[in-house]
Amino acid sequence: MRSRYIVGPVYDWVFFLMSPVVALALGILISGTDFADTERTLWTAEDTAAGLILSTIIHAHLVAVFFRSHGNRDIFKTHPLRFTLVPALLWLGFFLSPWLAVAGTVVATFWDVWHSGAQTFGFARIYDRNHGVPPELGRRLDFWLNQLLYFGPILAGATLMDHVDSFDSFADVGDAFFAAVPAHVEGHRAWLFWAVVGAGTLFLLYYVAFHVRMWHRGYRPSFEKVFLLSATGFCSIYTWGWNTWGEAFFIMNLFHAVQYLALVWAKERENIQRVFFRARPTLALALFLASVLGYGFAVQFIGSHLAALWSITLVVSLMHFWYDAFVWSVRKKQI
Repeated sequence: MRSRYIVGPVYDWVFFLMSPVVALALGILISGTDFADTERTLWTAEDTAAGLILSTIIHAHLVAVFFRSHGNRDIFKTHPLRFTLVPALLWLGFFLSPWLAVAGTVVATFWDVWHSGAQTFGFARIYDRNHGVPPELGRRLDFWLNQLLYFGPILAGATLMDHVDSFDSFADVGDAFFAAVPAHVEGHRAWLFWAVVGAGTLFLLYYVAFHVRMWHRGYRPSFEKVFLLSATGFCSIYTWGWNTWGEAFFIMNLFHAVQYLALVWAKERENIQRVFFRARPTLALALFLASVLGYGFAVQFIGSHLAALWSITLVVSLMHFWYDAFVWSVRKKQI
């Protein structure tokens, strides 16, 4: 019989299922403390302790995708040009064109939200599959539910301007059209709020009605899936929507990164051991975490004026979103 879990009950509950709740609790605990509010200078980096740790973890999970793409021979050989030529050309474009670099930053901001919803969707579908649910039953609805749970609270909530403010950087490269986007969004927030609430409410009603109908036909969803979606949805609505404690970015990015790093280690352990000269599991895990966290920590000291190095961080971010979606698709075919 197939296990209900992706890795195992303890591993799944610690790293996948409870991580949104734990991240929310940590965000509330650090809110208003010196740890979260007092900026400090560490060499050339100026940030709060919470900001420095979070940024390190975020960039660590971004670069970890290369263990799934380049570190996995079966994945890499499927489309080698995607893993070599594309990032090289993208880096060159960012290095030569400040406008492209700014555009890449904006794209990464919103692609990150889409990617986060897709990751939770992937977990949810695996739990349903492990529970014996037909793989296509409710698949499309689950996908859009996860996007709604991430995008909806952002578009209709307190952190909307924090996301669209990335367009301000276009002013630095002389692009007044895109630099004006935040002002236009601010002027239409009320309309956007009611559009999202209206459409979101109708979708949720349809989603519930669909699953009630399926329930009467014998469909029994995975408890783990229901818990994951409920916990993630509550966390997203509470943090992106209201940001009561002012730690929305800390909360949402922390649990997403922890889930991803745990997934990479669980599914790519043998490849990671091979990359580190067939090291034993404990040593391979230590080297894996040291390498990705080391990269994440180093990024804090790369200023945007260092175009060659900063361009690398943009490439890593965008390739993370693209490669990870691609690896999920390849793995689906392999399974």
